[in-house]
Amino acid sequence: MQFDSLSSLIAMGGYGFYVWLSFGVSFLVMGLLVIAAKAERRNLLKTISKNQQRQVRIQKARQNGQSAQE
Repeated sequence: MQFDSLSSLIAMGGYGFYVWLSFGVSFLVMGLLVIAAKAERRNLLKTISKNQQRQVRIQKARQNGQSAQE
């Protein structure tokens, strides 16, 4: 589609508000999805790290318990 001026591009034959609003909402939702995915990844990595640290503490406690029994 070819437009005569920038204002006619923005107006889009009277449908500009709906067209640009749909673009805006789409980009907003995609941005929120990226932010949510990064936050979820960060939380998942924290959980994995905590679980690994817990496993190390459990193994140390088991080793200390076995050496105390001997």
